[in-house]
Amino acid sequence: MASLQCSSNFLGTNPKKYNPTSIFQSYSRTSFTKLSSRVSRQRFLRCSLYMNGCEADHKAPLGTVETRTLSTVPSPAAATERLITAVSDLKSQPPPFSSGIVRLQVTIEQQIGAIDWLHAQNEVLPRSFFSRRSDAGRPDLLQDFSSDNGSFDRNPVSVAGIGSAVFFRDLDPFSHDDWKSIRRFLSSKSPLIRAYGGLRFDPNGKIAVEWEHFGSFYFTVPQVEFDEFGGSSMLAATVAWDNELSWTLENAIEALQETMLQVSSVIMRLRRESLGVSIVSKNHVPSEGAYYPAVNNALEFIKDKKSPLSKVVLARSSRIITDTDIDPIAWLARLQCEGQDAYQFCLQPPGAPAFIGNTPERLFHRKHLGVCSEALAATRPRGDSRVRELEIERDLLTSPKDDLEFSIVRENIREKLKTICDRVVVKPKKSVRKLARVQHLYSQLAGQLRREDDEFDILTALHPTPAVCGCPVEEARLLIKQIESFDRGMYAGPIGFFGGGESEFSVGIRSALVEKGLGALIYAGTGIVSGSNPSSEWNELELKISQFTKSLDHESALQPIN
Repeated sequence: MASLQCSSNFLGTNPKKYNPTSIFQSYSRTSFTKLSSRVSRQRFLRCSLYMNGCEADHKAPLGTVETRTLSTVPSPAAATERLITAVSDLKSQPPPFSSGIVRLQVTIEQQIGAIDWLHAQNEVLPRSFFSRRSDAGRPDLLQDFSSDNGSFDRNPVSVAGIGSAVFFRDLDPFSHDDWKSIRRFLSSKSPLIRAYGGLRFDPNGKIAVEWEHFGSFYFTVPQVEFDEFGGSSMLAATVAWDNELSWTLENAIEALQETMLQVSSVIMRLRRESLGVSIVSKNHVPSEGAYYPAVNNALEFIKDKKSPLSKVVLARSSRIITDTDIDPIAWLARLQCEGQDAYQFCLQPPGAPAFIGNTPERLFHRKHLGVCSEALAATRPRGDSRVRELEIERDLLTSPKDDLEFSIVRENIREKLKTICDRVVVKPKKSVRKLARVQHLYSQLAGQLRREDDEFDILTALHPTPAVCGCPVEEARLLIKQIESFDRGMYAGPIGFFGGGESEFSVGIRSALVEKGLGALIYAGTGIVSGSNPSSEWNELELKISQFTKSLDHESALQPIN
């Protein structure tokens, strides 16, 4: 926490009244040297992020956590005007609390894509996006463990946000105190006040320059949020303040008003065709020549009878350079065409690259005391005909190597859930999950938490899963650190949201870091177990990144074979 404490004091001060000289004078020469070092490390801190909730006393409850719903309007323009008026009213009649968070929301009669709204907004502001996957056709195991009584029927399909009412970020690993700091701003009575963000795959690893804006973890409650529902939409504005952090309600309202003035109500539906961007060059780390020895090295550890290692996931970072800049939101919209059965996300702190993903894998979903997770492992391409599709599916289900890889993942998650749940259900034991370009072995797991405060334990118990790290986890993590020469950052880390009565996290695979003027880094990994073949694993990496590379050029979106 201390690594950001001094820097975040700048953010807790009204930028218009900020006096660096007076702040520096309050430190000794030694403190100033330490502070300067921290400031240089935190070049990513920008004035558009005002209050770091991690700096507050997480034991002190907020004065108020509330949602105010305004009357329904017909259009985004009318919703924006309604919210501007409501924010002005809030300023003239402020809540009598020294800390709090207030969400103002207005329903729009028409359904508008949240990703289309986000694409219309100022790209300079911090951006966030999270789209839940469709679980149609799969049993909802949470129904047996959750007692929500229909209170979450109005769950958004997709959520887009700009600005930051309050953010949570640090260089130190995500701790229970950090989680409590986030929970301080949440309430089951305001279920749509949520903190969206993610954690690094390896919280103790050195942060590479391309990931420094994200810290060890990054979460944000957007200032302005657009929620897409089935049949309608919602525009919301949120203010958060805490006088103890030198960020008053007046400061928060002024900052929100500045953001509201930048909101665009002219929304055009994004074209879902290819971006028409050409890849000029592609560079893999590791290269194919270096990857083969790495796999063989991992296999030696797995075969060693003295080693407990049964699986390790080796990843690859692929730098692509393109002829024109890639629009990360347009790219994500294109990926969404093939991702009805996947989560889509975008995290972009101010001045940072955009981390986007189209991941099929859920880490966990909690509703009150009910929690579910899943095992997803082993990969095959889709078939180009019904006959070929069945052949590939049969091969996947009967392969001893793939069954071993999948069983390791499923049983590891089952044992971890048992440590925090009263009982655990696994259903089905093994099946095939089909996506647009690939298919995997799949199983659902669900259980009942002993208390909602065990949510932090869910995160720490399940991440990282054997599907993205290996088994045993610590041995696999050490080998990954030894073999891999790049920083995974948030690739394969938990990406999602914390909410008052509900939280949901995906696993940040099938993802890319999009850097303006620098193309993108595309990440993929494969599970190495006894029987793995380096050539086959390399081909699997190529298959996994194909949804990203092919969506840039002129290939049309794939439609699933029914």
